[in-house]
Amino acid sequence: MGQDITISSPDGNFSGYLALPSSGTGPGIVVMQEIFGVNKVMRDICDDLASEGFVALCPDLFWRIEPNIQLTDQSQAEWDKAFELFGKFDADSGVKDIQSTITTLRNHEACSGKVGTVGYCLGGFLAYLSSTRTDTDGSVGYYGVNIQEKLDEAANIKKPLMLHVAARDSFVPPEAQEAVANGLGGNSLVTIHTYADREHAFARVGGEHYHEADATSANARTRSFFNECLS
Repeated sequence: MGQDITISSPDGNFSGYLALPSSGTGPGIVVMQEIFGVNKVMRDICDDLASEGFVALCPDLFWRIEPNIQLTDQSQAEWDKAFELFGKFDADSGVKDIQSTITTLRNHEACSGKVGTVGYCLGGFLAYLSSTRTDTDGSVGYYGVNIQEKLDEAANIKKPLMLHVAARDSFVPPEAQEAVANGLGGNSLVTIHTYADREHAFARVGGEHYHEADATSANARTRSFFNECLS
């Protein structure tokens, strides 16, 4: 359904996976990767969004380190490589690349105008930063890691933000979850959904902690969110 395209930024060009709806046009959504790169999981998410009428684009956010990485979560060697890339990743540069991707998508002939952002794991953290630093029209983060370290940016949120939190996330301890809830809970633009007994990556199809019912619920909330803020 999709194709690889080139995204231009002030620092150079990088690739992205673009999926178009059958109608040919629709609102845009930038899909932000986990630590495994623009792999089949991310491409499938783009394809699913396209099947629901969105123009979805997933940028290669590891291009500055090692372009075109496509790992899975099925072997220890791939996990080790993924964490190596995560350790080298610069979030500030990544957010600049997200803005370049938003601009590319907004200017694409298939995009009807508004553009949102959605991210998972590392991308969930970047979804929060995209809500504080980019011109996204709405952002959704799934089990974002380290959001509590950037709560001083919360006042910059100008468009709706939705966060899906796994209550038993081994990468986001209870004190971090509490800090995020306290830091963002009073903002009328922010909605936080917490999934009891769920672990990190509960929405990753095929993953160890995938939970179909809660993933379906979270995804339905995400679709409703984007249908409203990108209309």
